[in-house]
Amino acid sequence: MDVDKHAEELASALGVDKQEAKADLESLLQYSVPLEEAKQSVRRKHSDGDGAETDAQPESLPLDEIATGLNNVTVTVRVLTVGTRRIQYQGDEQTIREGRFADETGTISYTAWQDFGFEAGDSLVVGNAGVREWEGEPELNLGASTSVAMADEPVDTEATVGGDSDLIDLSPGDRGRTVEVTVEEVERRTIDGRDGETEILSGVLADDTARLPFTDWDPHDAVETGGSCRIEDVYIREYRGSPSINVSEFSTVTPLSEPVEATDSAPELPLAEAVDSGGLFDVEVVANVLEVRDGSGLIERCPECGRVIQNDQCRSHGAVDGEDDLRIKAILDDGTETVTAIIGAELTEEIYGGGIEAAKEAARDAMDKEVVADTIREKLVGDSYRVRGSLSIDEYGANLTVEAFGPADEDPAAQATAVLAGVRQ
Repeated sequence: MDVDKHAEELASALGVDKQEAKADLESLLQYSVPLEEAKQSVRRKHSDGDGAETDAQPESLPLDEIATGLNNVTVTVRVLTVGTRRIQYQGDEQTIREGRFADETGTISYTAWQDFGFEAGDSLVVGNAGVREWEGEPELNLGASTSVAMADEPVDTEATVGGDSDLIDLSPGDRGRTVEVTVEEVERRTIDGRDGETEILSGVLADDTARLPFTDWDPHDAVETGGSCRIEDVYIREYRGSPSINVSEFSTVTPLSEPVEATDSAPELPLAEAVDSGGLFDVEVVANVLEVRDGSGLIERCPECGRVIQNDQCRSHGAVDGEDDLRIKAILDDGTETVTAIIGAELTEEIYGGGIEAAKEAARDAMDKEVVADTIREKLVGDSYRVRGSLSIDEYGANLTVEAFGPADEDPAAQATAVLAGVRQ
């Protein structure tokens, strides 16, 4: 028996604290009082004597006045988006509907724990809804005690009805979105999911505004490399600080006869703006290399997990026979911020001017592996470069995993003037 769920419903309907309702309910259930009788007793306890529930009248609010923690809220709204998703909640699998409502004052996300039958574009009066915090913002919670009815008049709003979105406009937390994209990369793989081994698709989607990673949790045949398709009802999660598109069993994937044009460029941003974004899947920056850090050049990796090892020791697998590799960890600075650029083997070979065998030979001749990193430092430090890659932010700082790296073609004097102008602002 899910006491928490029944207590939450009672608390929402009665306008009392959930823990108080739960304590009242549990005190009756421990004496083998039937559930429905126990719930009626709790309702009577919090009624005003003639059967009317205290504080049960919903509070009518415009969306811009809704705050986390309110209960029994009534809103009159336009449905912008509707998405469907299956989740695990308190050990049980549930299908929820979620998306965004709007009125003339703003928009708010919602989660409906049952199917109330509304669709995008409908104007509704939603009564007795709870409010919780989700993704740092208030969200309407529509449960068993919530009432939903069609509004007498269409609700005016400046927000766009429907989920059609460009990739550049997607943010973590978006639900019920529709995209038209080209599948740039796709890989079929097996993961260890909550129901055992699960086959998924993952890769990169693109349109003329941006490129984003995706996961298809219920592989659709129409998702294939080079194909263009319309994907309805996707939800967006955060992956390494950037939006990631999630395709589910409820998503509809339709092949398009006309190809979707895909951008071949990334947004160019100052480092400070890129870091403030919290992470970007695809970004381009122009910055100077201040330093090539230790751990660059000729390195060894664990054959099991790929981590860099030192003294033949892996943090996860202990003593191992390391596999040789090349990489660069460089500090980039554009006058607004610094990040660590992680450059893989292929680009490192181009910068160094030779592959792993050439690097090993140089290290043997010098009897010092650091000679490889020193050569790279001499080539890079102090110069300006145009760098493209994926920016992630964590507790250790900002890291840019580099996909493209080359000399900047900007005029140094113009760059310095632009930086100074930004600092003076």
